[in-house]
Amino acid sequence: MALELGISTPWDLWTLPHDERRRRLAAIADAGIDHVFTADHVSFHDGSGMDGLIHLAAMSGLEPRLGLHVGVYLLALRHPMIAARQIASLAEAAPGRLTVGVGVGGEDRHEVAVCDVDPATRGRRTDVELRLVRSLLDGDTVDGDGEFFSFTGGVIRPRPDPAVPFLVGGRSDAAVRRAGVLGDGWLAAWCSSSRFAAATTMAEEFGADREVVWRHGLQVWVGLDATREAARTHVAAAMEGFYTTGFDRFERYTPYGSAADVAEFLSPYVAAGATVLNLTPCGPDRDAEVELLADVKRLLGP
Repeated sequence: MALELGISTPWDLWTLPHDERRRRLAAIADAGIDHVFTADHVSFHDGSGMDGLIHLAAMSGLEPRLGLHVGVYLLALRHPMIAARQIASLAEAAPGRLTVGVGVGGEDRHEVAVCDVDPATRGRRTDVELRLVRSLLDGDTVDGDGEFFSFTGGVIRPRPDPAVPFLVGGRSDAAVRRAGVLGDGWLAAWCSSSRFAAATTMAEEFGADREVVWRHGLQVWVGLDATREAARTHVAAAMEGFYTTGFDRFERYTPYGSAADVAEFLSPYVAAGATVLNLTPCGPDRDAEVELLADVKRLLGP
């Protein structure tokens, strides 16, 4: 399977005039980058966030050449009928372009609690919902599980064609198992290439009784500039501002430097089977970030 390299939604996209939004996304497509991806948060820490699927829907008509990825969607915070309908609607509007990454959310338990979901159950609830949503999108008539959902006779039409792939994020072995049993691949973050190779092998073993075209991915921040020092400054400032903690916590798993430096860091993951790379670039300016990511893709090869 060919390597798919995506870029996070430009931070300031929705502050720009409409024509400039189109220009930004067209420049990404012109550079040969395959898709844009966005996070998903209902009320993160201070109330910040964005609905990942709505975010992608708003982008879908601005540049039809780009794939649309959400990484990761907090499925446990939604009702499965509503989530399946939103995914089906976006897949109908942008057929073949949507990939859904699913995760349980771990950085902010309060975000889960304010959605009236017990944080202690979010893993089991995600398992239940992912199974229900995938069945609904396959065209099945579905009943709730009886513990979290009591509905009967749920149906979603039309069935997405082609089917929407689901990648499962999360660092734990439970997440890897979820990817193998219920997903089309594992979406890794904050892990070594050796852990990536071991976990994706484990996921495929868990899914050995299923017919799956595996699509394993890696989601990571990257610093880009002519020198490693400048690139580190860009990505460290951005990550410390977002996570409100020191960069030293992330540095081991965060590539930075020239396009060649970043490609060298990512090559072992690609060799281990990563076919989807979701990269959040931090560079001197937005146009430079796109240019340098396009160089990273060329260096990594087809």
